[in-house]
Amino acid sequence: MVELLVVIAIIGVLIALLLPAVQQAREAARRIQCSGNLKQLGLAMHNYHDVNRSLPIGYYGDQTGDGWIKGLLPYLEQNAMADIWLEDKNYNDGSTNETVVCNTRLSILTCPSDTPASWYHTIPQYNYAVNLGNTSTFRSSPLNGVTFAKGPFHNENDHTMPSTKPCITYGLRDITDGTSNTLMMMEVRQGMEKTDLRGLTWWGPGSGVSAHYGPNSTSPDVLSSGFCVTNPLQGMPCTGTGATLFSSRSQHPGGAQAVMCDASVQFYPETIDVAAWRSMGTMQNGEVVISP
Repeated sequence: MVELLVVIAIIGVLIALLLPAVQQAREAARRIQCSGNLKQLGLAMHNYHDVNRSLPIGYYGDQTGDGWIKGLLPYLEQNAMADIWLEDKNYNDGSTNETVVCNTRLSILTCPSDTPASWYHTIPQYNYAVNLGNTSTFRSSPLNGVTFAKGPFHNENDHTMPSTKPCITYGLRDITDGTSNTLMMMEVRQGMEKTDLRGLTWWGPGSGVSAHYGPNSTSPDVLSSGFCVTNPLQGMPCTGTGATLFSSRSQHPGGAQAVMCDASVQFYPETIDVAAWRSMGTMQNGEVVISP
């Protein structure tokens, strides 16, 4: 009987020792898959650029669905989705845009380390967003003393369509700071509970991310109208007051991943100098960037 108890105790100790290692191995595998997703997205952006001589728009309108995801569909082997998209419909109006295209979760847009969410119209939320520059989603300047400098994507949020505002796109030639020094896309997290629409990248405000704060910042994201739920203990702070702004966030311990404009993928620690991070968020500001 004593021998049995000793064996059980030893097994318990071994399990306690092995469990963290198993969890770390699983997270390492998830992080590798997430990195692969970003690499494929970066290559898709380059393929789009080769054909169209520019990167896709960040987003045009508020609920049109006319953003970078729609633009990339043919370059992500989703030609069938692209072919049935109705240009005169929105992403959330009950048309096939919503019921077929937007309601289909694309694994390449989903980081396996995060928990899948679909709080709005059962449309999947995602984990990657395009770089909109160094202040806020709609280019506040100055913001906390920072003068806006643009990233490689532009988000034009106009509720009245057709809009009289220009649809702005940029080419790789416009990235004079260097494609290896400029963020193309960053990780974001999906909202953790109902009404938290972070990660809803089919929607105008949710399609982009800014490099104003560093990865997994304790400074809150900003989204009005009750569309985000603050949860700072889970790394998801948010407020409804201020200029719309989303920071790069992930479930990877210690930081978040990003794909640069040369399609290389890097992991950036939470401890990165915020000035360096903001510099990587701009494409024509002339800063000297030394990556960590």
